[in-house]
Amino acid sequence: MYLGTDTEVIPNLIHYYFSKDTNNDDKKLLRAVHSACNDFKGSYAIGVLCKDFPNNMIVARKDSPLVIGVGENENFIASDIPAILSFTKNFYLLNDGDIAVLYRDSVSFYDKNLDTLQKDIKNIEWDASSAQKDGFEDFMLKEIYEQPRSVRETIGSRLKQNEPINFNDIDLSYEYLSKVNKIYIVACGTAMYAGLAVKPILEKLCNIPVFVDVASEFRYRSPILDENTLCIFVSQSGETADTIAALKLSNMHGAKTIAISNVIGSSITREAHYTLYTHAGPEIAVASTKAYTSQVTLLSILAIHFAEILNTIDISNLNELKSEILALPEKIEEILENVADIKNFAHETYTEKDMFFLGRGTDYSVSLEGSLKLKEISYIHSEAYASGELKHGTIALIENGITVVAILTDPALVEKSISNIQEVITRGAKTLVITNQKLNTNNYDKVITIPNIHPLLSPILSVIPLQLFAYYISKEKGLDVDKPRNLAKSVTVE
Repeated sequence: MYLGTDTEVIPNLIHYYFSKDTNNDDKKLLRAVHSACNDFKGSYAIGVLCKDFPNNMIVARKDSPLVIGVGENENFIASDIPAILSFTKNFYLLNDGDIAVLYRDSVSFYDKNLDTLQKDIKNIEWDASSAQKDGFEDFMLKEIYEQPRSVRETIGSRLKQNEPINFNDIDLSYEYLSKVNKIYIVACGTAMYAGLAVKPILEKLCNIPVFVDVASEFRYRSPILDENTLCIFVSQSGETADTIAALKLSNMHGAKTIAISNVIGSSITREAHYTLYTHAGPEIAVASTKAYTSQVTLLSILAIHFAEILNTIDISNLNELKSEILALPEKIEEILENVADIKNFAHETYTEKDMFFLGRGTDYSVSLEGSLKLKEISYIHSEAYASGELKHGTIALIENGITVVAILTDPALVEKSISNIQEVITRGAKTLVITNQKLNTNNYDKVITIPNIHPLLSPILSVIPLQLFAYYISKEKGLDVDKPRNLAKSVTVE
């Protein structure tokens, strides 16, 4: 018999061990599942049912997400907490190699040697309504509009004006930070772009080189890691396989590791030395929005915290940044109250096949995220480029009628950025400009003005019109905004 998939191989392998076992006690299926798991290569999360044991289910995991929800006379399994949040707020979290036996009214746990384990229930304080649309047409739109709250929750009690940053979650001393010779931010997709957005603020405030790496490439290039390396790993779900693998490698080489996640008890948080939560609430839509702005906000606060410890920046400058961060929720609300121009421009451009995004400095990192959002949910080919690279080949792609989205928020780069935008206009491009600078709006097809903010924090605001632009284009095309083709919320394979 030919077995072509894991879903065919796994039950047959379990049946093989089950049939070989001559001891017909109540742990026969448990032993068979355990033996099969020892033969598995790679990552897995499985639930096993057997007609000979109709009153229980056996689950096991390694490097893939699996949570157990605890109800009254009922228990649940899921790959993510929001999936069953409407049924329970109490969860068991499995470590790699753990096996659990679920009954209607109890759960038993075993380690990789089949020794009994004791686990504590984790209470998740997320509101079940967060996993509902609450009157919005799509989860993505709901989550875009939740950003004032998610940023406010991420700030929480950590940051107060004219007071030191409160990070009880981590204990990094001056003695340690003063010896750190580099910081790695390692992540995938949108989380990696969040890392790029905060690289400038970390370097400027802390005077430490920061390298932002794609997790799927990090461990294969033999990164230079030692006890003087600080590694920050960012993942909304906390279950991204490549990010977890990179984190384990960093631990192995003696680096200090910090996990940034939105999910309490997720795999990444159990592997890192320290964990910081974004508290953005459940993010259901596959394309990340509020997780990105929460990650950038949290990492910016962390940069200020490090600067306070190292005493590298004048306190008045840090207080200015704190004030700007505290004002973010209101400024995001202001952007969300004025979306008509973005919606109209999306209607004018949704049939296009290619688009380009331009920016300098932090605006370039936002361009990358804006381009990704468009690709993810509209299936329009788009590319993001550093504006200064136009003349190094990119401008050959600009032709009459093509849309170019330009982000312009850094006053130090205004003149150079305007010059770059003019170059594409001269070649016939339509332009959408996201800015908080004073521009001659007659020079561009559409200008979206956002509130003023410190240039180092501008990615938290300038990304929001780009999220809405991608959303409205996808809706114009009649696509499934929340579940774009070929994508998953948690990438649990390499």
